[in-house]
Amino acid sequence: MYARLRESAAGARPGGRGALAAVTPARVRAAAAEVRSGRTVTLAAPVETRAAPDNPHPAGHRLTSPPEAEAPDTGLHFATDHFSMHVHGDADSHLDALCHVVYDGTLHGGVPADTVTAEGATALSVELVRNGIVGRGVLLDIPRLRGVPWLEPGDHVTADDLRAAEAAQRVRVGAGDILLVRVGHRRRREESGPWDAAHSRAGLHPAAVEFLAERRVSALGSDGNNDTAPSLTEGVDFPVHVLGIHALGLHFMDYLQFEDLVPLCEEEGRWSFLCVVAPLRLPEATGSPVNPIAIL
Repeated sequence: MYARLRESAAGARPGGRGALAAVTPARVRAAAAEVRSGRTVTLAAPVETRAAPDNPHPAGHRLTSPPEAEAPDTGLHFATDHFSMHVHGDADSHLDALCHVVYDGTLHGGVPADTVTAEGATALSVELVRNGIVGRGVLLDIPRLRGVPWLEPGDHVTADDLRAAEAAQRVRVGAGDILLVRVGHRRRREESGPWDAAHSRAGLHPAAVEFLAERRVSALGSDGNNDTAPSLTEGVDFPVHVLGIHALGLHFMDYLQFEDLVPLCEEEGRWSFLCVVAPLRLPEATGSPVNPIAIL
C-alpha cells in the first residue's frame, strides 16, 4: 500500500508542497464561498501548562515582568511572557511539517533524512506553509455516526466509516479539502480525565489513508493523534503518519478540538466551511503549535 500511495502522490501532486499542490487559487476562492453566517470558531485546545498522564513535558509559561507579578503603581510598564513547548506531544494542538517523519532514511519525496540535523531542518520544514493553509474544511464526526460520545482508545476509523459519515452528514470530501476527523478524544479527556494517550488512543486505520489519496485531500486533522494506539501495523508505531506525511505529503494536525464546532455545524445543517490554518514562522522546525479557525 505504501508504494501505491507514493506513486499516486508523485503522479498527482508534483512540486515541493506535497498534498498542498491540490489547493489551487480557484479552490481557495471556492472555499471562501462556504462563508454564510460569518461565525468563527477555534479548532485548537488551550495550551497545557501542567503535567498530566498524556503530557509529561507540559508547555512552560512564566511572566518575565513586572517582577514578582507586582505591577508598579505609577508610570508606563509592560507585562511580558516567556513560552516554551514540546511541540509533538500528546496534549497540545500542533501541526506536523513534512520533515517530521523519517522513514527508511528519507523524508517525503525522497528527500535525504540528513537534511534534518540538531540545528534544524533545511528541507520540508514548517516554513513551507508560511503563507498558511486555506481551503474548504470538512468535519466527519465518527462518534456521531456510531451514536456514541467518543471512540474508546484502541478503536479505529475505517474508510467505510468515512464514507458512511459523508452520507449521514450529506457532505462529500473533495480535492484540496482540509479533512478533519473527530474521534471524540477531547470530550473523553474532559469528561473522564487525561490518560496515557501515547499507548492507547483512537485514530484512523492505516487502510483509510487510501480514502485520503483517492479524494486528494490537502491536509488532515483530528482531535486525537490521527494514528491508533496500539499500532495496527506490526513493526511500525505510526503507520498513518508514515502513509500520510511520508508517502502522500500531507500536513497533519494532531490533538485539535471540535467540541465548539460540532454544535455550530448541527445548527447550520452543514459540515463544510472555510478553514484557515496559520502556523508560526519557524524556518527550520519540524512542526508548530497551531490554532486553526473554521469560518461558517
